[in-house]
Amino acid sequence: MSQCHAHHHHHDSHPQQVVSGVGATTEYTCPMHPEVRQMGPGSCPKCGMALEPVIPTEETHGDPELIDFTRRFWIGLLLTVPIFVTEMSAHLFHIHLVTPQQSQWLQLILATPVVLYSGWPFFERGWKSIKARSLNMFTLIAMGTGVAYLTSLAFVIWPQILPESFLVNGMVPIYFEAASVIIVLVLVGQIMELKARQKTSGAIRELLALSPKTARRVTAHGHEEEISIDAILVNDLVRVLPGEKVSVDGTVVEGHSFVNEALVTGESMPVEKSPGDHTVSGSMNGKGTLMVRAKKVGRDTLLAQIVEMVSQAQRSQAPIQRLADRVSAWFVPTVMLTAMLAFLGWWFFAPTEGFSHGILSAISVLIIACPCALGLATPMSIMVAVGRGAQLGVLIKNATALERLEKIDTLVVDKTGTITEGKPKLTDLVVLPHRQQPDMLRLAASLELGSEHPLGQAIVQAAREAQLEISNATDFQAETGMGVSGHINHQHVLLGNERLMAQNGIDTSPLAKEAEQSRLSGGTAMFLAVDGDLSALVSVKDPIKNSSQSAIQALRQANIRIVMLSGDNQTTAQAVARQLGIDEVHADVLPRDKKHIIETIKAKGAVVAMAGDGVNDAPALATADVGVAMGTGTDVAMESAGITLLNGDLQHLVTALNLSKETMKNIRQNLVLAFLYNAAGVPIAAGALFAFTGMLLSPMIAALAMSLSSVSVVGNALRLRMQKLT
Repeated sequence: MSQCHAHHHHHDSHPQQVVSGVGATTEYTCPMHPEVRQMGPGSCPKCGMALEPVIPTEETHGDPELIDFTRRFWIGLLLTVPIFVTEMSAHLFHIHLVTPQQSQWLQLILATPVVLYSGWPFFERGWKSIKARSLNMFTLIAMGTGVAYLTSLAFVIWPQILPESFLVNGMVPIYFEAASVIIVLVLVGQIMELKARQKTSGAIRELLALSPKTARRVTAHGHEEEISIDAILVNDLVRVLPGEKVSVDGTVVEGHSFVNEALVTGESMPVEKSPGDHTVSGSMNGKGTLMVRAKKVGRDTLLAQIVEMVSQAQRSQAPIQRLADRVSAWFVPTVMLTAMLAFLGWWFFAPTEGFSHGILSAISVLIIACPCALGLATPMSIMVAVGRGAQLGVLIKNATALERLEKIDTLVVDKTGTITEGKPKLTDLVVLPHRQQPDMLRLAASLELGSEHPLGQAIVQAAREAQLEISNATDFQAETGMGVSGHINHQHVLLGNERLMAQNGIDTSPLAKEAEQSRLSGGTAMFLAVDGDLSALVSVKDPIKNSSQSAIQALRQANIRIVMLSGDNQTTAQAVARQLGIDEVHADVLPRDKKHIIETIKAKGAVVAMAGDGVNDAPALATADVGVAMGTGTDVAMESAGITLLNGDLQHLVTALNLSKETMKNIRQNLVLAFLYNAAGVPIAAGALFAFTGMLLSPMIAALAMSLSSVSVVGNALRLRMQKLT
């Protein structure tokens, strides 16, 4: 364990440079044993699999392992074909191209480079596995081909060591053909698997391709220079032209445009950007030109964090994998024992061909029983699923969250910012007959101009949109919990609730009915009085996000109970719940109560997901079985959540839920594929069919079957890239 910890610290303390160009500067790790890390490519001491870069580079062509294996495969194939042809023609057609004696020496000469050069990585990894006391598929391949090659070598050089009864047609039995063909077939399987594994990190490569390489920096003198994105510093000014990628996470200083952030958030509608709005690097600018001040650069940008998070999540282990790991641990020794027994069994019970059949059976057992498919079953599905999620705007922090999400039966949602927009808007202005609407809006906005209150901001925003002249108030006073008052151009204006009006002796009954209606629909009603005369009713409301309705419906169809938390009063909270058909509401909830509510629900045996967006939601997100952060919120929420919905849309939670279900289904299929395959393969290889059909499973068929089993597992995992999830 100590080694594993050391590696983790090493990783955290040195920021991972995202460098293009492959090689020793990149950190590599094993998909099945994430604790294994090293600089530069290699193979895992525990399972022998090729290591992969922790953060894939954009270039796909640079996989050193793939290049090496491909070369070994072609050389092996060229040398194996003649062996295969001479053997087959003798066996099947009894055409002897060379004398049996010459055939043996020819095979020895051709097979030696195949075994020693093409098969070298398997022997190297097999030996490593024995040293690391972690037996794996390569242990079995090395033993199988090693036994075949060495016994054949011994028999050709010293034919006299074999008694008469072991000879086949007066010749010593040799297995060069089996050894060579197995190595070539296993290399084919490895190459197919490496190519398929490259696809699993395709999503990250796409994300990396999004990040712009250069930016236009505007200098203090107003000159523009195009510089590498790495050279941009915080607070630099950057110009983004129409149709260009936004190069930094920052704030718009001037300009107006619509920007498509689909790549980062999965949200297809372009988002309007004007001064004061935030931009995300990698998003696509529309028709306008923007001037942006950089706020986050390099590895702090959202895109860099997404890439980092996705690559970590792809390598995290799902609880279901422990099952496969436990099986693999006792699997290899069992297989070796079975191979041994198969050999001895044949030798004892079939005196004539026993020795030859025994060795072939033992080799077949060793080769077919490789547990690589079992080892790949979980990590491959996880890698593809996490990548697919990232493309859809669903960031998964680790495999555990993905596995747990499938089982949730209760969703706790925070109202503000999750179900609603989190930004109040002026929804209604009822004006008494003797007053003018624009006039009243102007007065209300002028009064609220200095106010920090979100409700006040909503009124000011509405007046600005109507392009009204807003002036400053004098003698401004804010009465906590009641409202505000002040003078605007010699008119005394009051804006607030019934208590403020009553205090100033103003009768609110003419607008009482409208006020009640406003509250029932989930808004906040404020009365406006000018010079002691009731004039208008202003309604402000936090609008429900367009997508909340359909998302909540879909979740309820999936039999998930929905509980809404809100800091608002009961009337407002109930109004929203009624509109959306939410079952259970907790109103007047203080931030510190949220965690407690979730603990209570969990104590009743429910599996709870919590969706929230604020800093104050962090403890609750961490307490829930699965925390779901709205990416529109804060980094803190993202840290403590297992899943982040990048565009803060509950509809994406439905996508995440579907992704979780499909992934777990896929993993189970993979495990069944791998288990069944080994369970059926071993007895057949040991010669179980011989009694019925007189047929032995040739070690070459075993090698082909083994390679295909791994490839079929990876292929099944890649199906997740196409799965319909929304």
